[in-house]
Amino acid sequence: MSGGAAARRGIALGLGAYFWWGFLPLYFKLFPGVDPGEIVAQRIIWSVVLLAAMIALLGRTAKLRAALGDPRARIVLLASAALIALNWLVYVWAVSRAHVLETSLGYFLNPLVNVVLGMAVLKERLGRAQGIAVLLAAVGVTILAASAAAGLWISLTLAFSFSLYGLLRKIAPVESLEGLMIETLILCPAAFAWLAVLDAGGGLAFGREVGESVLLALGGLVTAAPLLLFAAAARLLPYSTLGLLQYLAPTIQFLLAVLVFGEPLRPAHMLCFGLIWTGLAIFAADGLRRSRS
Repeated sequence: MSGGAAARRGIALGLGAYFWWGFLPLYFKLFPGVDPGEIVAQRIIWSVVLLAAMIALLGRTAKLRAALGDPRARIVLLASAALIALNWLVYVWAVSRAHVLETSLGYFLNPLVNVVLGMAVLKERLGRAQGIAVLLAAVGVTILAASAAAGLWISLTLAFSFSLYGLLRKIAPVESLEGLMIETLILCPAAFAWLAVLDAGGGLAFGREVGESVLLALGGLVTAAPLLLFAAAARLLPYSTLGLLQYLAPTIQFLLAVLVFGEPLRPAHMLCFGLIWTGLAIFAADGLRRSRS
C-alpha cells in the first residue's frame, strides 16, 4: 500500500473510531430505566465474548497466554482495568442523568491532562504553547468551579481516569487486543456479581424484553469496535494527525448535548469551553508545527 493510500485509509479508520465515540451517548440513551451499573456490566461480559472470538479467529491465543503469564503485564492491567471501569461507570451514569455536556468537557480536557501527566510522571518538558494551553484550561475549570457547577466532578473524573488509563496502557508490555481482553476478564467477576445483586432485587433488565436485551448484548460490539478502529488507525497515521482527530468525539458530544438533548449551556460553561477550545487550538497548532519540522 502506498503512503498516500495508507494515510487515507488511516484517516477513514480514525474518523470511524471518533465518530463512533462521539455518537455513543445516543446508544446509552436507549436504556432510560436500566441501572448504569448493569449497562457497564453487560458491556464487560459481552466484550469478553466478542474479543475471545476475535482472538481465536486471528490466531492470537499464544499472545494472550504470553501476556497472562507476564507478572508485570498483569499488575499494570489490573490498575488500568480499574481505571477504565471507573471511566465507563461515570460516563454511562452521566449520560443517563443528562450530563452529556460535562462528558464532552472531560474529553476536551483529556489531551491537556495528558500533557500535565507527561510532565509530572514521565518528566517531559513543557513547551511554551503547551504551557499556555494548560493554563487557559486551568482558568476555564476554575471559572466553572467558582460558578458552583455541580457536574464538574464528572468532567475531571473522566479526563483524569482516561489519561491515567492511557499512561498505564503506554507502559503495559501487551498489544491492544490482548490488553483489552485481559482487562475485561479482570472485570468479569465484579460484573457478574453486580448482575446477581440486581437479579436478586428484581432490578435486572436483561431478559425482561427481547429488544432491550439484544441492545444490551450489543454493548460488546459498541465497546470493542471503535477501539479496534483506533488501533488500526494508529498504525497508519502520524501521532499528530490522530491528535487532531481526537477533538471530533467531544465536539459531537457537545453538539448532541446542546442541540439534541437540550442541556442548558450557562455563561460559565461558554466561558470555560471558550478558554479550553482556545488552549486546544494553540496546542494543536504547536503539534502540527512540530510534526512538520
